[in-house]
Formats: sequence, C-alpha cells, structure tokens
Amino acid sequence: MTPELDGFLRHLALAPAVLVSVLETRGSVPRERGAWMAVFGDTQVGTIGGGQLEWNAVRQARERLALTGHMAGGGVWEHEVALGPSLGQCCGGRVRLRFEPVQAADVTTLRQRLSPRLTPLALFGGGHVGRAIVQALAPLPFEVTWIDSRDEVFPDDWPPQVHAEHSDPVQAAVGDLAPGSLVLIMSFSHAEDLDIVAACLQRHRTWADLPFVGLIGSQTKWASFRHRLAERGFSDAELAHVTCPIGLPGIAGKEPAVIAASVVAQLLLVRSGAVKG
Repeated sequence: MTPELDGFLRHLALAPAVLVSVLETRGSVPRERGAWMAVFGDTQVGTIGGGQLEWNAVRQARERLALTGHMAGGGVWEHEVALGPSLGQCCGGRVRLRFEPVQAADVTTLRQRLSPRLTPLALFGGGHVGRAIVQALAPLPFEVTWIDSRDEVFPDDWPPQVHAEHSDPVQAAVGDLAPGSLVLIMSFSHAEDLDIVAACLQRHRTWADLPFVGLIGSQTKWASFRHRLAERGFSDAELAHVTCPIGLPGIAGKEPAVIAASVVAQLLLVRSGAVKG
C-alpha cells in the first residue's frame, strides 16, 4: 500500500468522502485510467491531473457531500468531460470520471481495490545513498526489501512498503528474493558487493527471474568486478546482465539525493519496459 492510499484510508475512518476515479480516456489526457483522488469536506488526497478538470471534480464532489449533510449518501454517478472545448485545457482529449461516495465501512474493500501492483525491489546497502533511494521510492509502486549485514544501520522509521532485513552473510538473502525482483547493490564493502553480484548471477543462471541487477560504482570498478567474476566462471553473456554504473546517463552530481533521483528514474523506465535490464 502506498503512503497516498494509506493517508486516504486513515482519513476515511474519520470522515466520509467522494472517490473520483478516471474511468475512461480518449486522446491526450493528464492522467491514466485508474487514477483517483478522494475529496473530503476540508481536504483531498490524490490527483486526477490538476487544472480545471480537477477543480470542477472537487466542486461536484463537495456539493454532494454538502447536500447529504457531510454523510457519504447518494449513488454513484459519472461525468464525461471534453478537455479542450469545455475546460480550455490544451490536452484535447476526453475523460469519463466516476464519482463514488465512500465512508468508513468501505475501508477494507477500498484497500483491496486501490492497492497498486507493486514491483518487488531488493536494495542491498543501508548507507546514505540507500537511504536516499528508499525515500525517493516511498510514493512509487515498488515493494522494497532493504538488506544489510549490519543490523544497526537501519533507521527507526521507513515507508510502509519497505521491509528491512538483516542478513549475514549478506548475499544469502539473494536466494529468498521474490521472483521478478529488481536488484540494486550498494553495500559498504566492495567485497560484499562482489559476493552479492555473484549470487544474483548464479540465481539468474538457474531461474532467470531477476530482470534487473544494478551495481553502484564507476566503470573502473565494473572492469575489476568483470575480471573477478569471469574467474568465478561467469560468461560474457551473463556479465552483460549487470548494469554498472547505475542511473541515467548525463545526470551529474554525487550527492545521495541526485544519485537517488537518477537511479529511481532508471527503475521506472525498467518497470515500464522502456529499458531492459
């Protein structure tokens, strides 16, 4: 469950709302089918794209809340909007919105219905860059297993979709990763990094179920690792499965937040299928 959905359901336990969802789209539109926002009497959670479209949807939802005495009464209704002619938004497409009054009794159903499909991601390393990546991933559809051989390295609090795990030796955790996991390797030790990469390649040799294995570091580091991994029996084709350096090319800066932004953008491209691991 994402922080956005968690916030919506927490607020819904205290006050009714109208859930506004993008039901259908045609042409160029600000948000995709399935995007949603929850409108309360005094606040809102989520977005259907902003602008006049969202402003009008919020107004309609609050009018319904006001008519029902701030109770989530009335039935579901839909509204189709042509963005160009009716709203003056330059997208030019059409959107059909669904308005659904909801209340505390609907929390369990909504949790099941609105929870996004989370992509499993294994992050090896609890250092400054690892922490920055965890923070950057917090609002995004990833379920993170955060692994380090140092149990004391994890902060006291982390996002709800992050699971911290102590593993010593750290590479032993590779065998327990969920199939389809994207992997980021950035431990405090080059020796640990090497062992984790080797374990990932060994698993990929057997199961071919880790679509992306990314290693933090320079081209010089990867050249050294390639030589050592070749000595362990991995072929050039297998070594080509490792991405090093990680992050989008052309983004300069070694600050943890900059690295995190670059790496998370790369992960989103991998998740969408635009870039292969």
